[in-house]
Amino acid sequence: MDDSERRNGRTRVREREEDRRPGAAGLGGELGERLGERATLVQFSSAFCAPCRATRRILGEVAGMVPGVTHVEIDAEARLDLVRALEILKTPTVLVLDADGRVVRRATGQPRKADVIAALGEAV
Repeated sequence: MDDSERRNGRTRVREREEDRRPGAAGLGGELGERLGERATLVQFSSAFCAPCRATRRILGEVAGMVPGVTHVEIDAEARLDLVRALEILKTPTVLVLDADGRVVRRATGQPRKADVIAALGEAV
């Protein structure tokens, strides 16, 4: 497995070859019609996570700015099956999916808007 990892302030960004498979751990099929036309920002959150609220706002703004991009928020506590399958270790975790539902980028912690836009560049 080829893991590349870098730390950018509070956000850890990872890219793994196995995440590039179509519908990694069934996520593409799980989201179904909620997938964006060009890309999807998937956020795993928990109820009492303050950075999750800020992340929701940032991802919503980016999805509103970029045509064909959708933001989907998943309650990590309600979807432990996905959390385990995708190895989500903390909230917020953001997955950037391309139009086919493949994970092209993954970040933990509250992202910066510029980083989200840059990650979308890989998906579209």
